[in-house]
Amino acid sequence: MVVLPYLIAYLGIAIFVAAVVARIVFWAKMPMHLRWELYPVAHEAGKVDYGGSYLEDSEWWKRPRHKSIIGELRVMVPEILFLVALREHNPKMWWRSFPFHFGIYLVIASTVLMGINGISKILYPPILEGAAGSLLEVGIVALGVTGLILGIIGAVGLLYRRTVDWELRDYSSPADFFNLILFVLVFGVALAGFLILKLDFFLGVTALIGNMIAFQMVPTPGSGTAVLLPMFSAVLMSLLLAYIPLTHMSHFVGKYFAYHSIRWNDEPNLPGGKQEEGIKKALGQRVSWSAPHIQGEGKKTWVDLATNIPKKEDKKK
Repeated sequence: MVVLPYLIAYLGIAIFVAAVVARIVFWAKMPMHLRWELYPVAHEAGKVDYGGSYLEDSEWWKRPRHKSIIGELRVMVPEILFLVALREHNPKMWWRSFPFHFGIYLVIASTVLMGINGISKILYPPILEGAAGSLLEVGIVALGVTGLILGIIGAVGLLYRRTVDWELRDYSSPADFFNLILFVLVFGVALAGFLILKLDFFLGVTALIGNMIAFQMVPTPGSGTAVLLPMFSAVLMSLLLAYIPLTHMSHFVGKYFAYHSIRWNDEPNLPGGKQEEGIKKALGQRVSWSAPHIQGEGKKTWVDLATNIPKKEDKKK
């Protein structure tokens, strides 16, 4: 019984990593997407402030391009942390979605601090005996409790919105409801553990994570509920971690490609370049659309359709 929670936790982490890598490989290998051609592009150094692009320069194809990673971070960081686009375009959803996502971020941050605690015990235990150890402990509890509360509030709010909003309900699948209920359950168990055990709950989870880092599958300090509740919560969190990238919640990976491969993809199509090669591959794909005006039939390529002159249909009398 002592070893089982550790094995489940290790397995959950392994599945999460494998699934995320698989998603990245899958999206990276997808055909070139149609470009948005929307400006400004965040990485345009020196031109993004007024909405310009390299295309305004004479003989731009001969000039070296200058990209700014800082420009991209100025857009991506606020978008990831605060869901800026959702707040601008759908404020009603933002008030529910933001606490849900930000709560998850805080729980992750608390877990990272637990990992730092475990690494510190291995590399230099005395550091945890002073002010640094106390500060780390306060950070773990503060971030963890706040994250659990915000996550539950956000998940319940999203459940309510999907239930009462008839327009959104039409687009809500059973999986959407199940995912939110799962978060409420897992986060609720962890929050209940804290309310019952107080500080001992996070000490138990921290000890478990420290043991995992040291590859020591041994009992955590304490007895009874002081051991069982942190172990049970850790098992549920591990199962949730493994489950997330196997569902559409893996959009946290896809968002990178949505921005960099679609929204911000402004690479010029030059002779012999990567863009030319990608376009040729995309045009060579067979079209299986069933619409009668397409007439791809799964045999014709996009080049065939683009160069085919449709026949005029006889007018019906």
